[in-house]
Amino acid sequence: MSGDSSMIRHHPDKNQLLEYAAGTLARGPSLVIAAHVQMCADCRTHYHTLNSLGGSLLNESPAQPIQPNAFEHLMTRIDRIVEKNTVKEIKDREPEPLNNQGPALTNLPRVLQKLLAKNPARKWRKVSRSLQVCRVRTGQRDYEVAFHHLRSGAKLPEHDHRGQEFAVVLHGSFSDHNGIYGPGDFVFREPGQVHRPIATQDKDCLCFSAVGAPVAITGIRGLLLNPLIPFRPG
Repeated sequence: MSGDSSMIRHHPDKNQLLEYAAGTLARGPSLVIAAHVQMCADCRTHYHTLNSLGGSLLNESPAQPIQPNAFEHLMTRIDRIVEKNTVKEIKDREPEPLNNQGPALTNLPRVLQKLLAKNPARKWRKVSRSLQVCRVRTGQRDYEVAFHHLRSGAKLPEHDHRGQEFAVVLHGSFSDHNGIYGPGDFVFREPGQVHRPIATQDKDCLCFSAVGAPVAITGIRGLLLNPLIPFRPG
């Protein structure tokens, strides 16, 4: 799946794309940027350029001598990884409630198709009359990663961000005070940034996001609702 770059107006900045290309970005945000890159021809070009530059620099780097105990250290790390993955595999065998009722997740970027294949037992959670959330497992503990489905014309409560939010629009569109976000557009919010997303009237909006902390609803409603907002990284 790829988007029309002439229609995609919002992109990761250079540092975010560089971190993603270098493999130093956390897994949650990396999945979001990977989905955007697969939808955006311009960012795919930048990504391939960064990869080529990285390969050239690696080839030009002088060879480093191997430490005498390097092999032992490598085998120890492999043993730890195998042990960790074995424990994770056992935990992942525990069945989850299967709920196929909810928005269809179709025509997605390849990276998200693969992610869904690893999450066959997924469940949509109804947050309000207009918002549904489907959390997916990604094997990390820093970000909650989920799909968000917002009905056409719906308005989310104004909220603050207590952690970083990375998101990409998959279908439909929404707007806030910063502009309009359509298919393929990348959204990034820093802690302290307040906004109120509003889905456009013509169709429902589907987004994929990774958030580093729960949002905080502003105003009096927030005093009542914020303690009840769940945050489930994984």
